[in-house]
Amino acid sequence: MNKFLLVFRMDITTPEAQPTPVQMQGYMEQWGEWISSLAAQDRLAAGGNHLSAEGRVLRPHGITTDGPYTEHKESMAGYILVNAVDMEEAVQLAKGCPILLGEGTSVEVRPVAGM
Repeated sequence: MNKFLLVFRMDITTPEAQPTPVQMQGYMEQWGEWISSLAAQDRLAAGGNHLSAEGRVLRPHGITTDGPYTEHKESMAGYILVNAVDMEEAVQLAKGCPILLGEGTSVEVRPVAGM
């Protein structure tokens, strides 16, 4: 088995794009079901988490800005590691991610080298 990083991207900075508490509850139930299914298939690897909307970005020449790095309202919202035979299988696992039910979201799949 190989390890793959699934990076979850969505708009975490625009207030209007944030789910209501009721929506969040539904999303978390779907998320829990998906994560449980990955674990039951022995595809969920150790590591991964939800990320805070806070942060700092450091750039050359001593420039530091507050907040996470955002590009086109697709901030990195979290990540997990999965076990898969190859990229195709990792992509198939990622297709079940409930974040893809939202608008302006994405899941990036990347092989993890050296693990």
